[in-house]
Amino acid sequence: MTHQEESPVLDHVMAMLIEHGPAVMANAFAIIMNLAMQIEREQTLKAESHQRTADRQGYANGFKTKTLHTRVGEVPLRIPQTRGYHDEEGRPFYPKSLERGVRSERAMTLAVAEMYVQGVSTRKVTTIVEKLCGLEVTSTLVSRAAAELDEELAAWRNRPLGEIVYLVLDARYEKIRHGGAVISCAVLTAIGVTPDGKRSVLGCSVELSEAEHHWRSFLQRLQARGMHGVKLVVSDDHAGLKAARRAVMPSVPWQRCQFHTIQNAMAHVPKTSMRADVARDIKRIFNADDAAEATRRLKDTVASYQQTAPRLASWLEDNVPEALTVLAFPAAHRRRLRTSNALERLNKEIKRRTRVATLFPNEASLLRLVSAVLSEISDDWETLRDYLNMEAT
Repeated sequence: MTHQEESPVLDHVMAMLIEHGPAVMANAFAIIMNLAMQIEREQTLKAESHQRTADRQGYANGFKTKTLHTRVGEVPLRIPQTRGYHDEEGRPFYPKSLERGVRSERAMTLAVAEMYVQGVSTRKVTTIVEKLCGLEVTSTLVSRAAAELDEELAAWRNRPLGEIVYLVLDARYEKIRHGGAVISCAVLTAIGVTPDGKRSVLGCSVELSEAEHHWRSFLQRLQARGMHGVKLVVSDDHAGLKAARRAVMPSVPWQRCQFHTIQNAMAHVPKTSMRADVARDIKRIFNADDAAEATRRLKDTVASYQQTAPRLASWLEDNVPEALTVLAFPAAHRRRLRTSNALERLNKEIKRRTRVATLFPNEASLLRLVSAVLSEISDDWETLRDYLNMEAT
């Protein structure tokens, strides 16, 4: 196996160091790391490249280049890739020897973003980064990293899209300074499920509100980037989003978030003591096996509240059908499509990072941090096992 190459490689590294001294430390480190990662891949797959063995766990699939920033300089690495291998949590192979480097790199990127959005001096940012990463970073490098980050995140937000079967939309609010005042700013987010069942964050936008024209512009940008083939849109009942969806995607079915529908219904319950029963009755409608049964249960529920809560009965009759659209889709997909909770983790991660800043100086600074968080989550999603089995009927 590749282990046999270990001695010649180490001999080569030693010869380099003897001849050139510390000046070639980065190259020497790259050679050793590349060898270690290749050996780790073989151990994980339980086979060398092209080796025939019954114990094989997957296949080698080339390399991906990466530059690691260290105290001895920039180290060019070749990250081994695999095909057909996933660990117990559904993740593809990634060298354990680089896990710390990846965490440090992400920590540095987010530290720069988080400090930068607060208007902290580059000197203070440098101190934070050095503590997080153990790297000596100058103020010039920090400023350059911020500019590079903006360019990288803009490229991610504008990357081409393709066919998206299911589209989930939501928004959350963060505080920013605008026009000399502190206001709540809307963070619009879209995630999608592709024909192969993978989940991805399609994009995000920071706007002054959830007004129709903001949502409309956001959806139009997704389409301009190539999004097509949407069979279902899942969202809450926000008026601006609803109007924008009708204007931009008028023929696409809409699934009203069932979780928010139950919450909305509570505003029409005349007595607090009735809320638990109302929530139970609505859930019973949602849990029907098909549209016909759901319609029958809705009719019975409306009738049961005609005398005790006529306004609630009228509201249920008008609004609950909007949350039953999912029943026309494969049963195996319904649990994930019946609500917009697919965005719950995103919003939790965004909140975990944004509460560090508490107040952002402008929309651009908020967009920078949100984009950094979402791009990392999307990368993770796209490498995990399928979110939905698209062969299910």
